[in-house]
Amino acid sequence: MKAKKRNGRLKILMITSEAVPFAKAGGLADAVSALSAAAARAGHDVRIVMPRYRGVNRAALRPLAGPLGIPLGTGEWWTAVYETALPQTEAAPVPVYFLEHDELFQRAGIYGDRAQPSYWDNATRFALLSRGAFQLCRKLAWIPDVFHAHDWPAGLVPLYRNTLDADAPFHRSATVFTIHNLGYQGIFRGTDFAMTGVDQSQFRESALGHRGDINFMKSAIVHADKLTTVSPGYAREIQTERYGFSLDPVIRERANDLAGILNGMDYNLWNPISDPFLPIHYSSSELENKARLKALLQTEAGLVADPAIPVFGMVSRLVEQKGVRELAEPGYGALPAICRTGDVQVIIQGTGEARWENYLAQLDRELPNLKVFLTFNNRIAHLIEAGSDFFLMPSTYEPCGLNQMYSLAYGTIPVVTRTGGLSDTVTDYTENPTRGTGFMMESCTPWDIRQTVDRARTLFATDRNAFETVRERGMAERFTWDKSVDRYVDVYRAALEKRKGSP
Repeated sequence: MKAKKRNGRLKILMITSEAVPFAKAGGLADAVSALSAAAARAGHDVRIVMPRYRGVNRAALRPLAGPLGIPLGTGEWWTAVYETALPQTEAAPVPVYFLEHDELFQRAGIYGDRAQPSYWDNATRFALLSRGAFQLCRKLAWIPDVFHAHDWPAGLVPLYRNTLDADAPFHRSATVFTIHNLGYQGIFRGTDFAMTGVDQSQFRESALGHRGDINFMKSAIVHADKLTTVSPGYAREIQTERYGFSLDPVIRERANDLAGILNGMDYNLWNPISDPFLPIHYSSSELENKARLKALLQTEAGLVADPAIPVFGMVSRLVEQKGVRELAEPGYGALPAICRTGDVQVIIQGTGEARWENYLAQLDRELPNLKVFLTFNNRIAHLIEAGSDFFLMPSTYEPCGLNQMYSLAYGTIPVVTRTGGLSDTVTDYTENPTRGTGFMMESCTPWDIRQTVDRARTLFATDRNAFETVRERGMAERFTWDKSVDRYVDVYRAALEKRKGSP
């Protein structure tokens, strides 16, 4: 399905800290690249700007002539600029521009590394990205209709648009800000305000101040013309105290300007008919090869290759948001009890906090029906999606989630928490047997995880016809970016209309 081409070609600049295949720490990278490509296919002039990190090969890029001066703080920072095109966008190219500043970006990680989980100068690093977006447009003599800023690393873009870059040539440009995960806000010391370059007299107007610190995301929420987040469910949740991470009052004030637009998924990469990481392929009408992939997964994991044992797979960052505490905290988590029933197998792949990695490694040694891969490997991740019977996502909150969409496409029934994008994409079988595509736990607790896993296991053991029906129903679902991009274009146009009425 292709997005509809609407009258009026828009010029859109995506400002982001991540974009596949260049740099990725999470789903932000997938979303930015996929949305950009879909908007370009719909006929718009879409471009991306991001830092050139150490992992981005400069030799594969084209240099833009001359350095770029970026005013920041009380001085000017100089960067080189490189360009390439987003892969697989030949029919509707998406240029990608990289800002190069070795002192700030030539590091092991994007936001931090194992020695320093959050780099001490992240405020400066990503203020440079935000202000640099405006300077880049001046250099290119290309003025966007819309600056689309993604998450806190681009959070100063709306502020700069309304203060330091409010005049021509940007006086008609609008800003849209997307909240990909409100749990990460870009909170820094109050003394870092001077580095932004905004005059101290405008501190209150900047909306950066928050509990004695400065908060990039808060400022973006206040200043952007329009706001989006990555699912309708998450748009509702972030307006509540439970999920608002102290910004819910600010978000409620902007509720009329907030849209929840579900992320899509890439069916070119995640498709059991053609998946390049799988040795054999299958479809909903020919599931014999899925059974073979299950046996292959069980064997590779060192488990008994028995088709009668349900396999629960999980591919996740090992952090509290993903429910790892409720699943695997010593003396509390549900995983040991699930495995000790004996009639299941659990396969987990992920990396993250050392405490969870260490305990999962211990459980791997103790439980013969558990395998933990403490690494990230695309081949194994795809094999887990294809070879598992169920996919476990016990998230405490989930703005959108992609793995449940992958799982549906692969005929691997998702077992998820009723939250955010999970509740927008999965229908609980117990509640609605005629439309159900998965199983939902009401909240992320060890008890709910165990009970929901038990419901899934019972269906597998007692009603294989119903199990196959749920599996095939999920495989018929489609979550494409070409559906979502039309809604983004509506938001862009609404932001421009709002900007027309602004001073």
